[in-house]
Amino acid sequence: MSTQTHRTRSLLDPPSAGGEDRETLFYTPAAAPVTRPRRTLKYGDTFVVVDTHGDIGASAGGPDGLFHSDMRYLSRLELLVNGLPPLLLGANLRDDNAVLAVDLTNPDLYVDQCLVLRKDTLHIVRNLFLWRGVAYQRIALRHYGHQRVRIALSFAFAGDFADLFEVRGLHRDRRGVVARQVPGPDRAILNYEGVDGASHHTTLTFDPAPAELTPTSASYVVELLPGERRPIFLGIECDRSADQQSVPFLRGLRAARRDLKRGTRHAATVETSNNIFNEVLCRSMADLWMLMTETSEGRFPYAGIPWYSTTFGRDSLITAMQMLWFDPSIARGVLRRLAAYQAKVADPSADAQPGKILHEMRNGEMARLRETPFGLYYGSVDSTPLFVLLAGLYGDRTGDDQTLSELWPSLEAALHWIDGPGDPDQDGFVEYERAAERGLANQGWKDSEDAIFHADSSLADGSIALAEVQGYVFAAKQAAARCARRIGHVDQARKLEAAAERLAEQFDAAFWCPSLETYALALDGAKNPCRVRTSNAGQVLLTGIAPADHAARIAEGLLRPRFFSGWGIRTVASDEARYNPMSYHNGSIWPHDNALIALGLARYGLKRSVERVFQGLFDAATYMESRRLPELFCGFQRARSRGPTLYPVACSPQAWASATPFTLLEASLGLEFDPKVGEIRLRNPYLPVFLDEVIVRNLRLGEASFDLRVRRHRKDVSVEVLKSQGKMRLSVLHSK
Repeated sequence: MSTQTHRTRSLLDPPSAGGEDRETLFYTPAAAPVTRPRRTLKYGDTFVVVDTHGDIGASAGGPDGLFHSDMRYLSRLELLVNGLPPLLLGANLRDDNAVLAVDLTNPDLYVDQCLVLRKDTLHIVRNLFLWRGVAYQRIALRHYGHQRVRIALSFAFAGDFADLFEVRGLHRDRRGVVARQVPGPDRAILNYEGVDGASHHTTLTFDPAPAELTPTSASYVVELLPGERRPIFLGIECDRSADQQSVPFLRGLRAARRDLKRGTRHAATVETSNNIFNEVLCRSMADLWMLMTETSEGRFPYAGIPWYSTTFGRDSLITAMQMLWFDPSIARGVLRRLAAYQAKVADPSADAQPGKILHEMRNGEMARLRETPFGLYYGSVDSTPLFVLLAGLYGDRTGDDQTLSELWPSLEAALHWIDGPGDPDQDGFVEYERAAERGLANQGWKDSEDAIFHADSSLADGSIALAEVQGYVFAAKQAAARCARRIGHVDQARKLEAAAERLAEQFDAAFWCPSLETYALALDGAKNPCRVRTSNAGQVLLTGIAPADHAARIAEGLLRPRFFSGWGIRTVASDEARYNPMSYHNGSIWPHDNALIALGLARYGLKRSVERVFQGLFDAATYMESRRLPELFCGFQRARSRGPTLYPVACSPQAWASATPFTLLEASLGLEFDPKVGEIRLRNPYLPVFLDEVIVRNLRLGEASFDLRVRRHRKDVSVEVLKSQGKMRLSVLHSK
């Protein structure tokens, strides 16, 4: 082929705002079809959403962007070859989520209707990773043709500095001012002067310098000999200070991978006989470590990407609880951070009351201007009892009395809230009712506006007492009693134990619905039960508040077709008035909900029921892209030879969904820890039929550790210690 010279086509205009998803404060719509699937990366308070080409804002249907501290610093970054989008070969995340690698090639390129470069001649690899507020990108070109070629390579870029809630669709009457500048041949800066007077900027640095650089584009003319390679590096920095220098691409990549590896050094590892389940575990672990964020109080799992990449109380507490057997340091970081932000004063606009634990923290411009209530927002009824419960479970798991002593004032404040403002009518049940109109109407984990309802479909109103929350309070008081005994508060321990027993009796009398053979979803403000079959009753089992006979009936009901789809347990039974398998909370399947129910089933010795839940979710994961369990998926009944139906705007990854496979293993193995006597126990261990063997390495208790193997033998298992370090013993217990 002879070498040709040709013009670069005009860049495409930025996509209109109409192509972006629209949402209210509490609802994420799917307003446009996803024309290219999305990929996500996160490091610290920075995350990026790109399409499978590695582009931002080049196709409809996704919340694209480079985000930092709840603001979008880059809203467009599109790579073009001779003015055309390259062709996609593939896009893959590294197994550890450190790097996104996108393989592209050129389309057929024409000049004056003459073909000058056949498709699939150039290999274009985009490698992208994040580290310390910088998005690093390397574009590597390799020419596989037989003659020299000359191409035009260009980037179109823009930054709208939209608040995350704007990206979700919330309208703002006022916005700041965006300005652009090109201070040098290799650098473009996008500046934003906010409504609140704060300044933000995005710095794009190209290496080598492009042939032409404008405030919205960078253009290269690249000549390649046969077999020649050529790299182009791009660094995108969020709020770079004058004295801050980003490191070169390869040095940053090594540092990012070291940071990921460093976070896993104290965690156990799991390997099984099932290669597909190993892939599920690897993806879950990589997602969890990516969502972990170093804070001044310790490592903390952010809830999910893209909408929840920040500090959430409930999500982090449940995630830490799910991973407690595997890596208790997660729980320590969560407890310390939430204690640091525990409410000290009453603030109705933030649903804050003394002792209450945080629901959500936001750092964006809208939060700073109080255009949303979520700067420090306390509108969850369950974060506070879950905080107390996790502290007790952490003490049980680790024997770390020093941390418990440090946390004790916060635990006492939380208990005072539970017995005080959390129970405003002093009827013994913890209730919620939002203090400000802009707050969340429902404040349990099912926080959709239509999630709490009566059998006739009417919505519950007034101060609402959720079934599972009373279970959390019961378990929290028992856990707090164990904490109190550990640090010498014996009288307080007795009072907490007595209070838990009173609550159990009162709860069963008020919530049990004999005709439904389950617990009511909630009591409304008039103390009328919401006689609706929901998965909330399954989470009640997690806490142990239910009598054994009631637990057995609930478990049986949850695995009947009205609840169990074949992929998992629905949030609402299919014969209830508001059931909708495509809804957020009224008939969908949430992996973490199923995981907590599985722990509850195991608590009551119902291991065969655990197996059915485990099997369903494993089967669902085999159909998921990258073997990643999402935040939720639709609750349609399982059909032969087809996978589950996805929920289009589910967060993926989501921390408590990523923790689900590890929770299901815990429920199956019956893991218990007793640091006082230095013993790990497996109570009624059981493996599902798709697992012949499970090997857990570096299972720690204090300074000691085990490597152990569990093998399935039809209806029984054998347990073998492969390696041990330190003083610790392993016991296998069988009980009815």
